Amino acid sequence: MAEESVAKDSVTKVPAAHVPVVGRPFALVPERPGQQTAAGERAADDTTAATNDTPGLPDDPELRAYVHDYFAMTDALPFPSVVLDPGWGVAHANPAYDALFGGVGPHPTAMPDHNFLRFVLFHPEAASVLAEHETGWCLPLLAQFAEAFADDESAPGLRDIRREIADDPIMDAAFRLGLPHWVRSVGEAAVHHDGAVRQVRHPDPERGRTSCRLVVESPRTLRKFGLRRLTLVLRESEPAAARRGRAHLSVVPSR
Repeated sequence: MAEESVAKDSVTKVPAAHVPVVGRPFALVPERPGQQTAAGERAADDTTAATNDTPGLPDDPELRAYVHDYFAMTDALPFPSVVLDPGWGVAHANPAYDALFGGVGPHPTAMPDHNFLRFVLFHPEAASVLAEHETGWCLPLLAQFAEAFADDESAPGLRDIRREIADDPIMDAAFRLGLPHWVRSVGEAAVHHDGAVRQVRHPDPERGRTSCRLVVESPRTLRKFGLRRLTLVLRESEPAAARRGRAHLSVVPSR
């Protein structure tokens, strides 16, 4: 990460979502005891289910029903899919997402089922799942974070992440100095996830290392709450023998 980082005016603007809550705006699933919020604060040791008074949860019954149904649809997808809030907090993750990241070890602030940005930037095992971690995942997310932070430096979750970046001299230098050069080199399109093809290492040996296309979407109803869904459309892995055979034939002329 030492060779690259970002100036605020060098990245394509991502429209800021104006919602009052940065963290888990739809606590439809109870927090785990002692789990950390996206704002970097420890949640109370409360395993009770969310009630109608939960901050951010729609009061309108139709909206609540829509959110429940949207999450149910997300759960039915075969690909890893996660609903994120403006601070990259995980509002909902499907079983395929949990399976992809289920092997990573514990971390006090950067678990993938709680905040995706924190996981990418701060979890020491992120590269074990997200292949080509620095250029394919870390730098694009740093650039997105720089834009979000420039739009609202007062957001608690974003402010805490910026503080953690500053605490790491290498990452801080990358953030302040290297990212503008990287964005100029690769183009602004590389900053954004939607449509990008990136590499992952799936814990299922049947898949192993494979590519995925990232699809980002935010239906109008979710957009009201600043939510968007990120889906990793996994490609089918080819058997190693098949790859070697094709490479051999492309180099050695057949007679």
